[in-house]
Amino acid sequence: MTIDDVVKQVPQLFDYVKTMPKKLKEKCVVKVHPPGFIVHQKNTPLDYFGIVASGEHRVVNEFENGNVYMIERNQPIDFIGEVTILADMPITSVTIETTTESIIIYMSRRDFEEWIADDIYFLRLVSQKIAYKLYRSSYNRGARLFYPPHFLLLEFLLRYADMHGTGERDAFTLPMTRQELCEETGISVKTLNRTIAKLKDEKILGICKGKLTMTTAQLAKAKDIIGDFTNIFYKTLS
Repeated sequence: MTIDDVVKQVPQLFDYVKTMPKKLKEKCVVKVHPPGFIVHQKNTPLDYFGIVASGEHRVVNEFENGNVYMIERNQPIDFIGEVTILADMPITSVTIETTTESIIIYMSRRDFEEWIADDIYFLRLVSQKIAYKLYRSSYNRGARLFYPPHFLLLEFLLRYADMHGTGERDAFTLPMTRQELCEETGISVKTLNRTIAKLKDEKILGICKGKLTMTTAQLAKAKDIIGDFTNIFYKTLS
């Protein structure tokens, strides 16, 4: 598969590669990764740069005690390795894992550095993406410290439903394990289980074969809860 083949599948990619030098296009390697593929591991040398043309991935921080902190989830078009390279650091600071089938265009670190040195247009695209992630991170920073667990869980479920939709059905099922939910929300396993049990008793969510489910009516109720709590929270700060 070539870059031109990928552009045919993902037309929005064109704006990201239209100024790529022809020789660089010929050197790039296109790979299709399945869900759960580790694109790069924390604390490993990084000698390549990637453009995520399709598919979602998550960025996590892993610690020696076994804990995993989910930093963010990203959708295409996105980049792999840009922060490490522009920071002039030899090793990665995070782990990146695909969550859906993903098409990624790879080039060497040196080729990427030479490209952005000569192409202000592409450098601006990369800079805008980094700035957006920093803005999003700054906007949400501290939520896990100050919001209660039911808020964090419902807020995540609402974001997931908004991102993936319910389709023609009146409900959706979250295809995640409890451990993955802990990583996504920053809630401990014990607290998560208690929170799920409480929300189930209050009929705000359901459980089917061990997976969380929510109807459109329950999603609407969750939105009301989030809105009411947010208003109360900010009134206490004013």
